[in-house]
Amino acid sequence: MDVVHFAVNGTLMRGLELNVNLHRVHATFVREAFTEPTYRLWSIGDRHPAMQRVSQGGTAIAVEVWAVPVKGMATILQLEPPGLCIGKVRLADGEEVLGVLGEAILCEGQKEITAWGCWRAYVNSIRAQQPEVA
Repeated sequence: MDVVHFAVNGTLMRGLELNVNLHRVHATFVREAFTEPTYRLWSIGDRHPAMQRVSQGGTAIAVEVWAVPVKGMATILQLEPPGLCIGKVRLADGEEVLGVLGEAILCEGQKEITAWGCWRAYVNSIRAQQPEVA
């Protein structure tokens, strides 16, 4: 079975709500990694992130690399929220893999969360600010 390495930076990550979409196509977790420091990250309505490669003001973003059967890539893309797409992502170790990116128009007017370094850290910061329910 032919597979491709695929970098995910949000809800497809282990333990998050869309991770089931990777398992549905028999993808397997390879490793945690960081992008090269040329990416920025936005929260799209606090439902999912969108990552874009930029020429300045970027940072390294935490991602997970998965081995995805080539035949499963279209299924994953079809199940992603609108405005997310598959493109090439450069990792800190120099490897270039396919990954989830956000269209520029999707990020317009959204909250930039690059400073958190990853979707999981941003979501955890929101949860920490919410009052505990007794």
